[in-house]
Amino acid sequence: MSETKRTTIVLFSGDYDKAMAAYIIANGAAAYDHEVTIFHTFWGLNALRKAEDVTVNKGFLEKMFAKMMPKGADKMGLSKMNMAGMGPKMIKKVMKKHNAMTLPQLIEMAQEQDVKLVACTMTMDLLGLQKEELIDEIEYAGVAAYLGDAEDGNVNLFI
Repeated sequence: MSETKRTTIVLFSGDYDKAMAAYIIANGAAAYDHEVTIFHTFWGLNALRKAEDVTVNKGFLEKMFAKMMPKGADKMGLSKMNMAGMGPKMIKKVMKKHNAMTLPQLIEMAQEQDVKLVACTMTMDLLGLQKEELIDEIEYAGVAAYLGDAEDGNVNLFI
């Protein structure tokens, strides 16, 4: 009888390319029958933000964070060669040419493969993010829940 393999990923980065790497690994692990968790914290939460405007009641600092952070996975910048937004446009053009999946498509695929997408509630509080601002069908938890998943993990990554 085979033991269930488990992969956990902490997505801390808000960079498009690093988030893509996390989701490519997560989808690959899920395809190999791993139970996969991606714990989104700090800037990694931007991958879960809805692209459209959502009306929620916020204080001044929370409004400032919301304005400074990208709305959704497709608006995230690159870790290198961002070049005032030109880098992401160039990489997306190359990806399209090679029929590579975009980050939003990788996130959708992860959801279809039952990858557990978790938003860190402590970070949401710190950045003033509310559940209504994040995509549907995700989970909300703190670090203890992540540690519970990671404890039994065969593969644990921090991106």
